[in-house]
Amino acid sequence: MSGRSVVHLTTSDMAVRYLLLDQLRYLQTRGYEVSAISADGPHATAVRAAGIPVRAVRLTRRISPIEDAIAFVQIVRLLRRLRPDLVHTHTPKASLLGQWAASLAGVRHRVHTVHGLYFPARMRPGRRWFYAWLERLQMMPAHLVLSQNSEDVETARRERLCDPARIRFLGNGIDLERFHPRNRMTRDGTREALGIASTQLVVGMVGRLVREKGYLELFEAAAAVRDALPGRVTFVVVGGAEPGKADALTDADVAGWALGDALRLLGHRDDLPALVAAMDLLVLPSHREGFPRVLMEAAATGLPTVATDIRGCREAVVDGATGILVPPRDPTSLAAAILGLLRDPSLRDRLGGAARQLAEDRFDQRQVFERVATAYADLGV
Repeated sequence: MSGRSVVHLTTSDMAVRYLLLDQLRYLQTRGYEVSAISADGPHATAVRAAGIPVRAVRLTRRISPIEDAIAFVQIVRLLRRLRPDLVHTHTPKASLLGQWAASLAGVRHRVHTVHGLYFPARMRPGRRWFYAWLERLQMMPAHLVLSQNSEDVETARRERLCDPARIRFLGNGIDLERFHPRNRMTRDGTREALGIASTQLVVGMVGRLVREKGYLELFEAAAAVRDALPGRVTFVVVGGAEPGKADALTDADVAGWALGDALRLLGHRDDLPALVAAMDLLVLPSHREGFPRVLMEAAATGLPTVATDIRGCREAVVDGATGILVPPRDPTSLAAAILGLLRDPSLRDRLGGAARQLAEDRFDQRQVFERVATAYADLGV
C-alpha cells in the first residue's frame, strides 16, 4: 500500500457491507486508499464488487481461543504485508485482536470506534468489571477512540477506560435519501407483496432475533394490542436468526403467545427502506444499544417510534416529540405506548414529521464521515 492507506477491520463481512461500505466509499473520494479485513462471506463479494478490497481472516463472533489465535496471527501477517498508514477497528472482538495486531505489526496510527459499550447495561458487579476491563484492553493501543454515543464518551472518561484526551464523540448516521418519506408511496405495493391488507395497522421491529432486543416483551405487548384492537393490527419482524447466541430467540418463545397471523417473521431482508415505509409505527424494546440505526432509519422515513429509555435510544428518539420512550423490560408500558399511537393518526403524523426533521438535523451520515476524515487528518494521515 502507498499514500494515505487505511484498513478498516471488523468481525463480519455483513458489518462491512451494511455499516461501513458508504463510509469507505466516502474516504475514497477524499483520496484515501481503503480496504477491509473481516471474516469471509457472501457480503464480502458485494463489497468487492463496489470497488473495496476485502481480505478474509478466520474471525468469528463467538469466543474460540484457537480460532481467535489463528485470526490474530493472520491479521498481524496481513498488516505487515500491507503496511497501511492507519488501521481503524470496529466491533468488540475485531477491535481487541485488531488493535493489538496493528500495534505488533508497527502500524503508526490506530483508531477504534465504539459502537456501544457493553458494561453500562444492567449486570452483576463481577461481570461488569470484566466487560469494563475488556473495553480498556481494546482502547489501550488506540491513538484515537471515536464513540457513536455521547453517553459512552462520558462513561469512558468517568470509568477511566482510556485517556480522556483520546476519546471524542463521532455520532451515527444513515443515507437520508435511501430512507425518505417518499418511500411511503410504495406502501400499498409492499403490503400486497407481504399479504397484508392496506387497511391494517402495521407495527414493525427490526433487529437480530435475540432476547436482548426485547422480543419477549414485544410478543407480550403484541398480544395485548391484538386483544385491544382485534383483527386490525399486524406485527412485522425483520431480522436474521442468531442460533449461536446464548439468548437466541427460539420457536417456543414465539409460539407461546399464539399470535398467529398477527405476527409476520420475515427474516433477513435487503429491502429495508420499502419495509420501513410500509409500517405505521416502529418499535425497539431493546435492553442494550449503542446507537441503533433502525431508529434513525424510521425517523428519516417519517415514522414515529416507541423505544426503551436506554442509552442509544435516547439519542435517536426525542420523547414526546419524535416518538415515545418506555422503561426497558416493561411490556405493559410498551403496549400502552403502541396503542396510544395506533389510536391517534394525527399524533403519528406529527411525531413522524418531527422525526424526519430530527434526522435531517442530526442523522446525516455525511456529517459522520466528515468527522472520521477530520480524525484521520488530526493524526496526520
